[in-house]
Amino acid sequence: MNTTSIRRLAAPAALLALGLSLTACGAANEQPAAGAEGGSDSSLSGTLNGAGSSAQEAAQGAWQAGFQQANPDVTVNYDPVGSGGGREQFIAGGTAFAGSDAYLSEEDGEVKGAQDRCNGEPAIEIPDYVSPIALIYNLDGVDELKLDPATVAGIFAGDITKWNDPAITATNPDADLPDAAINPVHRADDSGTTDNFTSYLSAADPDVWTYGEVGEWPIKSGEAANGTSGVVSAVQNGSNSIGYADASQAGDLGVAEVKVGDEYVGPSAEAAAKVLEISPRVEGRSDVSMAVDLDRNTTESGAYPIVLTSYLIACQTYDDQQTADLVKGYLTYVVSDEGQQAAADTAGSAPLSDSLQEEAQGIIDGISAKS
Repeated sequence: MNTTSIRRLAAPAALLALGLSLTACGAANEQPAAGAEGGSDSSLSGTLNGAGSSAQEAAQGAWQAGFQQANPDVTVNYDPVGSGGGREQFIAGGTAFAGSDAYLSEEDGEVKGAQDRCNGEPAIEIPDYVSPIALIYNLDGVDELKLDPATVAGIFAGDITKWNDPAITATNPDADLPDAAINPVHRADDSGTTDNFTSYLSAADPDVWTYGEVGEWPIKSGEAANGTSGVVSAVQNGSNSIGYADASQAGDLGVAEVKVGDEYVGPSAEAAAKVLEISPRVEGRSDVSMAVDLDRNTTESGAYPIVLTSYLIACQTYDDQQTADLVKGYLTYVVSDEGQQAAADTAGSAPLSDSLQEEAQGIIDGISAKS
């Protein structure tokens, strides 16, 4: 699926009064959530375009289902081209908002580019959820896999090439690991998931992963695949493969546990939320940016450090009132209790804390049209 079409947005003032129907994609669209009410008194109409993170696609589908009844005259198009493509389109003025699994880069000129696009004002960066990145694998006969950080870095740097390498057998003494070549699968496109994963690799063992934190895979090794769905498909179809993808899309594939402190922890919403709670804000950002530098080296019990904080990027002011109202209403729903729960139920993400929701809503409330 190349695009996710979302029909409806609730105006901020109407959100508190509306009983929104939270439904799942596909056949589940016919089943409203408990307590939801049908019907709509929305006066919004028009089309709102966004693009970006493919890892957000499952959450966007959940938000789609929650929006459809309230505003039948609104169409929101979200193209999951990848985080880099989404930021690029937003900065170029091709979309009203972007979904990104990495905040705007100062070094790459994205912060300035977004400010120029947003009428000279700093762009809004608000988190829409935090989600674990799973190490997915396809290894016959191996139902559990435990990896320490240095081993993960070694596998994806191309230094550890066999499944029965001593580094892997040491942490999996009871597993029947084959004498087979490892096929590490990575993203071919500019990806926020890659950006977050390479950030973890850099923290895990910078002497082994020497390529830094990058959105585009920096070395020619393993197999490349486009988008989150492409990585999942490549691992599914390739024996002895391992890759990284948003945990919500791991499906029936094996999922490795990663060593944190003295324990091994698997990806979960709760474990991901712990990392966000203990991580500091990015220094030097504007007061409408909630960008976070995630603590990849945490030894906090129960925390899972291979996570991404997914952001929505937008402007503080737009050229016309219609676009401003649509963006404001959309972002309001996403950070609301209803929107956060919809994403959690469908995408397995961790909802924002009450304090983060309140802060994000305060920023969204300031969205307006140029006077």
